Amino acid sequence: MKSRKLSIPYIVWMLVFTMIPLVMIMITAFTDSSGGFSLEPFKAAFGYTNIFLKSLWIALASTGICLLLGYPLAYIITRLRPSTQRTVIMLMMIPMWMNFLLRIYAWVLLLQHNGPLDLALSLLGIHGSYSNNTAAVIVGMVYEYLPFMLLPIYTVMGKIDPGLIEAAQDLGSNGFQVFRRVIFPLSIPGIISGITMVFVPSASTFVVAQYLGGTDDIMIGDVIDKIFLTNNHIGAAISLILMIFIFVFLVLMNLFGDEEAIA
Repeated sequence: MKSRKLSIPYIVWMLVFTMIPLVMIMITAFTDSSGGFSLEPFKAAFGYTNIFLKSLWIALASTGICLLLGYPLAYIITRLRPSTQRTVIMLMMIPMWMNFLLRIYAWVLLLQHNGPLDLALSLLGIHGSYSNNTAAVIVGMVYEYLPFMLLPIYTVMGKIDPGLIEAAQDLGSNGFQVFRRVIFPLSIPGIISGITMVFVPSASTFVVAQYLGGTDDIMIGDVIDKIFLTNNHIGAAISLILMIFIFVFLVLMNLFGDEEAIA
């Protein structure tokens, strides 16, 4: 009974800041300007299919790069001494204490024409455009969300029983076999958590593309942000479609995690 009382503040918080706004978005998405039931907002929302698909592609690319960078980095950190691990994790988290916009604007300054990166590569005879394109958007997202991939994998890897690794080595497994048969399977829950924590905000973000992207790099989050100012019904419909897609993605990831746990 006491535990149920302790959960009341959490229930109230979820009701006020999650469920009620969600219901309001659903009502707005299925109504028109006169307040009557209408599917016109969804018809208009499907006109942004290309932007939606490109947003998903950028989110998947950013998630994949975060995984390729975060997994080996997490593995290397777990091989360090405990004190060194804490120092490295702290260094990874310090930039997260800064404002999100400040971190993105720092990348704008780094990637802009005649910026530090452009001048450094020019000295090596390398010339090109490093800002206002899709690659810059992905770089910004990887920088922003890499810690969200690293930390879950690091946490799971840190809990792997060293005895299991020693047992595999005693049975004749080499380093690669130990990784493939012991470390990687046991780290899959961390991988799934990391993918979820990176993909969900990447698919719905609207700030990174505005600062680092070009005219063709508008993401679905930017559309929602702008269209709500002119037609909140269409904006609500797009938001609802995006939420449904993300919900399906989360369900699939959880099913995959359950299958791995059973295996």
